[in-house]
Amino acid sequence: MPQLLLELFSEEIPARMQAQAARDLERMMRDGLSAAGLISEGMKAFAGPRRLSLVVEGLPLAQADRDEELKGPRVGAPDQAIEGFLRKTGLTRDSLVERDGLWFGRIQSAGRPATDIIAELVEQTVRNFPWPKSMTWGHGRLRWVRPLQRILCVLDRQVVPISFEGLTASDLSQGHRFMGSGQAFRARDFDEYREALAGHFVVLDVEERKARILEGARTLCFARNLELVEDEGLLEEVAGLAEWPTPVLGDMDPEFLDLPPEVIRTSMRTHQKYFAVRDPATGRLAPHFITVANIAASDGGRLIADGNAKVLSSRLSDARFFWAEDRKTGFEPWLEKLSGVTFQARLGTMAQRVERIAALARQIAPMVGADPDLAEAAARMAKADLASQMVGEFPELQGVMGRYYALADGMDPEIAEAIRDHYRPQGPGDSVPASSLGIAVALADKLDSLTGFFSIGEKPTGSKDPFALRRAALGVIRIVLESQLRLSLAPALGAAGNEAESLLPFFADRLKVALRDEGKRFDLVDAVFALKDDDLVRIVARVDALDAFLKTEDGANLLAGYRRAVNILKAEEKKGPLPEGAPIAVSEPVEEAALFGALQTVLPRLDAAMAAENFTGAMTALAALRTPVDAFFTAVLVNSPVAAERDNRLRLLQQVRDSMGRVADFSLVTG
Repeated sequence: MPQLLLELFSEEIPARMQAQAARDLERMMRDGLSAAGLISEGMKAFAGPRRLSLVVEGLPLAQADRDEELKGPRVGAPDQAIEGFLRKTGLTRDSLVERDGLWFGRIQSAGRPATDIIAELVEQTVRNFPWPKSMTWGHGRLRWVRPLQRILCVLDRQVVPISFEGLTASDLSQGHRFMGSGQAFRARDFDEYREALAGHFVVLDVEERKARILEGARTLCFARNLELVEDEGLLEEVAGLAEWPTPVLGDMDPEFLDLPPEVIRTSMRTHQKYFAVRDPATGRLAPHFITVANIAASDGGRLIADGNAKVLSSRLSDARFFWAEDRKTGFEPWLEKLSGVTFQARLGTMAQRVERIAALARQIAPMVGADPDLAEAAARMAKADLASQMVGEFPELQGVMGRYYALADGMDPEIAEAIRDHYRPQGPGDSVPASSLGIAVALADKLDSLTGFFSIGEKPTGSKDPFALRRAALGVIRIVLESQLRLSLAPALGAAGNEAESLLPFFADRLKVALRDEGKRFDLVDAVFALKDDDLVRIVARVDALDAFLKTEDGANLLAGYRRAVNILKAEEKKGPLPEGAPIAVSEPVEEAALFGALQTVLPRLDAAMAAENFTGAMTALAALRTPVDAFFTAVLVNSPVAAERDNRLRLLQQVRDSMGRVADFSLVTG
């Protein structure tokens, strides 16, 4: 089957935009081709520093011919209805055929060539491409992330006729900016294209570029008895900066190793895009670095390494100056500076936020087993390093530098650790605070943000979350669950403000996201949250037990019986109030007697299991109701003409409903 090859060649595409651009190109082309009836056997997009590429396999050369009969209005329908049908279909009145009291029309058309459709689709894709930022150039009106220079587009080895905004498609591309020949090369299918790019020093696939960087860096380190400090985020970025990535090992001045290792790594990563290396014998940073060049230099990269070492020395000299000056300044002047730093216009200064966090940390401390005095002291110091010169240069080191400065000031090491940990976890790959003191301050920090922004109406909407409140809530959830804290959210939220009512549903949504990643169902979280429980550890235990129970035959059948009972009770309640009180024992019919007896056995077991928070045991107890409930609905007429019988049977169903409702609101279970 024919193959489509497309390349959009431009000036440098920012590395951070490349992965999404490849996804967007594939999505837009797939949607456009599918809408035109051109279904492919597969496609894949690629992104690099100067090109977006797409290969589509098994694409038809033309649309299928169309021969379709359309049903129209009935005969005798108003003229407006018939005219609307004609406009919609493009038919004429004399082409309609009457059959069975309806008008029918037939549309017949030959399919268009795929080249015509592709030409329109490529232009539409380029003009509407969703770059986060784009620009115009020259005298044209076309917008692209950087000036678009060339389009390669071939279908079945033939050039697709595309021309717009001064760009004309061809079967030509070009290679590396410096190492390539500078001449265009021809490519009429994907194999030719990939091979020609490699011959002109361009690695097309980002995964191949990443593998090349890792393999080269590890080899260089091994040769010098060093170990690469791997960094997935940095690897992703540098793979988008170089078409022919070539790792180079450089040396740094060993005297800089007296700086905190986080400072060295951050300076390397943020400013220079270098990988750090360590000495495997000590586990400490070594006085070397790995930079990724975009060329294979004739001298093996020596000149590149020397130049980069000079730049790094300059950066680390600045860091050493900040380190020295910050230790002279200390915490008190920094805390004073926070009075002039606005946290948020309606939520006051950073100093006012510190006061709120300190007060909240004191209140939370007993809930998590921390000392209230230490928690308040740690919270007061936690934000001080925001006014330091080092954090001003490297914001990502907030908290980390606070710990170093606190230790240098002779503070309690436990307070220093809490200062560092109170930002944690900052993402899925980050750990939660290890100490109860760090937990208290971390929870206070996140809960203050949540209650504060919710109180002024700054809640996340759609995909927008400018104040990272979803991340803060997930952080609270992770801290509580991973630390197995028996902490009720409502009191903690109440201590932070009065937003518990609106925040609890927000936490429920965040917990759904967290549990979904573990394979749990949304509806089960809803069913448990409906009980107004706000102990996250207990909620997850309930969800786990409910999930396991509903996967059993007893669970599935009892759920069906519950729904039937609830439906009957709702129907009867519309007629009047349901009978109150407990059901009584009867001897006939035996199925009613059996359900009554089963409830008398199950309820004490359920009480004991719930008191012990043994939710698996509670589900096991409820499972004993499955057989008598099934038999009851099979043999017993609930809506008996005898009032006493009807009332007793309705009381039995209420007891079944209420017993199950102690574990979860089964009415919210959708499965």
